[in-house]
Amino acid sequence: MSDTMKLLLNLRSLRAVSRDYSLEDLEDGLKKLTQVVNERVQEEEQLRAENKEKEEKLEAYRQMLLSDGIDPEELLHSIAKQPKSKTKRTPRPAKYKYIDDDGQEKTWTGQGRTPKFLADKNLEDYLI
Repeated sequence: MSDTMKLLLNLRSLRAVSRDYSLEDLEDGLKKLTQVVNERVQEEEQLRAENKEKEEKLEAYRQMLLSDGIDPEELLHSIAKQPKSKTKRTPRPAKYKYIDDDGQEKTWTGQGRTPKFLADKNLEDYLI
């Protein structure tokens, strides 16, 4: 909590600090603080109204499920059991072809770590 808020929330400290200001300054500060509080109250009311609307919709959907003979817990359980299918991307075609030190023919797509055999060679010589 900031020092300003500690000051505003502690009555004793607020009284001590208020002695240094004129009554007009204090009244102006009170108006501004009241405005800030009122804005915050309106924000909170709007948030509560939105949450209430959301809860009402959820309850309506729950009642619709129950009227169709579907238990919401059962529905959630069936959704959770379904495995999430991961789609594999298609493999990239080989871009380079070379014969390594063991005499095996190998290919490389040009992505990832460069094979040791090709590390210090001109890649254009090995294009497919």
